[in-house]
Amino acid sequence: MSTRNIIGFWGYPHPDLIEKYKKLYPNAVWIDFDIDYGFPKQDILPESYCTIIKNIINCAFYYKNQLLVILAPIGKDKCDSGWFAYEILKDMGYPVISSIFEEIKYKKEVKISTSTLPLRQKVELITKGIYEPQVPELEQCRAKFGFWGVPPNDLSILELFPDETHLYGWTRCVEAMAPADIELEMYIDVNVPTVFYSQSFCSKAQMAKYLADKYNGLYIDIDDTVTNSTKAKIEAFLRLR
Repeated sequence: MSTRNIIGFWGYPHPDLIEKYKKLYPNAVWIDFDIDYGFPKQDILPESYCTIIKNIINCAFYYKNQLLVILAPIGKDKCDSGWFAYEILKDMGYPVISSIFEEIKYKKEVKISTSTLPLRQKVELITKGIYEPQVPELEQCRAKFGFWGVPPNDLSILELFPDETHLYGWTRCVEAMAPADIELEMYIDVNVPTVFYSQSFCSKAQMAKYLADKYNGLYIDIDDTVTNSTKAKIEAFLRLR
């Protein structure tokens, strides 16, 4: 009897690909490889490298004998590092399927990003919605603050923000089912004080820093876990703005 029951993925695989493998393996367990589950670290990538990509490699090794398939975004909907991770895992014999989700036609209405839910819950609901579509009836709110960027490796950073914080950047694009929509990724409400977040060693830092300067926001980058000094910067920004 096969013990392979896991479908791993990172980023936002193409919806058609997700539906295909949901039908092929209706009882499979879906695991988001972007998340840090505390698995043993593999000495494959450079020490100074994006923690999210490290998570992908660590998850692949941990679940190696349980994998049905890994759905691997490699286009503008993810990043070059996601493409490289795909090539490495393919070369090592992993069952990886490449995905490019760059169409804009899938865009849907954004409701979670602008809701009254706690910020961390917003992010977790959006990322889970990649493979389990979410259609919640949520109370909407006027933004007091904004958080721009990707889901951080250390989700605890999101707990510093009030519930009336809107999501922007790539996370908002995911909810809209348009992860490669650069115009939507660069969109913010100009009058909302916004924290622009980037994972350390991520190419999106270029955009985060530019937008923070343009809109008088706070730019931060975090490698693994949030430090007390970074927390203090965020708390001061929220208090003073």
